[in-house]
Amino acid sequence: MEKLIITAAIVGAEISKEQTPYLPITPEEIAQDVEKVWQTGASIVHLHVRDQDGNATQNKEIYQEAIEKIRERTDIIVQVSTGGAVGMTTEERIQPIFLKPEMATLTTGTVNFGTEIFVNSQTTIRYFAQLMQKNGVKPEFEIFDVGMINNAMQLVKEDLVRGHLHFDFVMGVPGGIPATGKNLLHLIENIPNDASWSVAAVGRHQLAMGMLAIPLGGHVRVGLEDNIYFSKGVLASNNDLVERIVRLSKEFGRDIAKPNEARQILGLNSA
Repeated sequence: MEKLIITAAIVGAEISKEQTPYLPITPEEIAQDVEKVWQTGASIVHLHVRDQDGNATQNKEIYQEAIEKIRERTDIIVQVSTGGAVGMTTEERIQPIFLKPEMATLTTGTVNFGTEIFVNSQTTIRYFAQLMQKNGVKPEFEIFDVGMINNAMQLVKEDLVRGHLHFDFVMGVPGGIPATGKNLLHLIENIPNDASWSVAAVGRHQLAMGMLAIPLGGHVRVGLEDNIYFSKGVLASNNDLVERIVRLSKEFGRDIAKPNEARQILGLNSA
């Protein structure tokens, strides 16, 4: 079994300092948190940034500052978000792509997101894929329900995505696919055999789905974006969540991928 890639989703767009004091907000705080999770075992950071008021933003300059500080400290793979926050325009969301990071998320469908709607029209999906290809950015398909896999494969058929395919199954979002073992197996069965995949489950489902992914040969995303608790009522830091997955993976006898090993698994060296 190949080594485990751990993605740390350390900020997100929804969580606030009022909910958890462990949330990094400024580029300096973000870089410090990234350095900790990188030292512990994360090889990808899934990156959102915030403005001076702590609000979600896709501002390219703030992303650039955060990325520069991260690269001063680590060799971690930077994966920027193109989801941004619900309600942002297409042009707002796509800004960090022009910094040419190694990876970016690409959600391949529209989904109910709690009481809101995360809109991704076919036009938007193709536009994002084209810009990622033009800027040499590897997409990670964000899959909130099984139909989004078909949309992702259509991009491949249209030659808008090339090379190794990587899927991230986002499970347990109200309105998306529920976080169950049966549903995870269904998602795995619907992607190409030579593709890689990770699971990003929200809230209390994060641990259970991560534990399933390890022996099934997938990869794991954890972090405060998706879950702020270590156990019921006990707040976690990003490093706490990464450290637990490292420990569990070792219990299963599966080694942890370093960033350059993750690059090989994901085909980034040839992207």
